[in-house]
Amino acid sequence: QSQLVESGGGLAQPGKSLRLSCAAHGFNFKLYSIAWFHQAPGKDREGISCIRSTGGNTTYADSVKGRFTISRDAAQNVVFLQMNNLKPEDTGRYYCALRRGCTDVGVPGSREIYWGQGTEVTVSS
Repeated sequence: QSQLVESGGGLAQPGKSLRLSCAAHGFNFKLYSIAWFHQAPGKDREGISCIRSTGGNTTYADSVKGRFTISRDAAQNVVFLQMNNLKPEDTGRYYCALRRGCTDVGVPGSREIYWGQGTEVTVSS
């Protein structure tokens, strides 16, 4: 069965770091752009980062730019989100999604074609 699996979430103190992973099973992962979304408690899901199928171009929301970094491994079958200098407002569930390109990443729409189940992140002292 084809699926996306997120991992790496957990509890971190403000200012510390976490590294999230998005692994594909049953997909030729390198053919797709991958986006990361954040859903804070009680809030709508919003896009925070995207990496194109080639791995050479990335985008970031203003809220995470300079703190988070998206990347693909050499085989392009795993996408990472390195989260540095975490803030309490980063708390929530993080999802990865297969996407058609990396334009207009902000709210979910027709360009997202497949979703993972998400991984929880809590940033608290």
